Amino acid sequence: MTEQKKQLAISAIAIWLLLVIFFMILARSLSLEIFFVLWLIGLLVIVELIGSAYVRPSCLRTLRYLIAAGVIVFVVIVARKVLEILAS
Repeated sequence: MTEQKKQLAISAIAIWLLLVIFFMILARSLSLEIFFVLWLIGLLVIVELIGSAYVRPSCLRTLRYLIAAGVIVFVVIVARKVLEILAS
């Protein structure tokens, strides 16, 4: 992956997160769980767009661990929400 693609990916995720924060402030509903889920969605989309079908750069290989940790946290968030619904 070229340095230009890396910079573009970093810029895209930063812009995505700023938009998410902006709309959360507009809606007056700051939630860390919603922010995390939207961050994970943005990261997954960007990694998929910058990835290549035939070559796996080392930075994308290391991002897989971050994505795996994010998916685990996402499952924990969903499980907590389901338990909240079932408890009430």
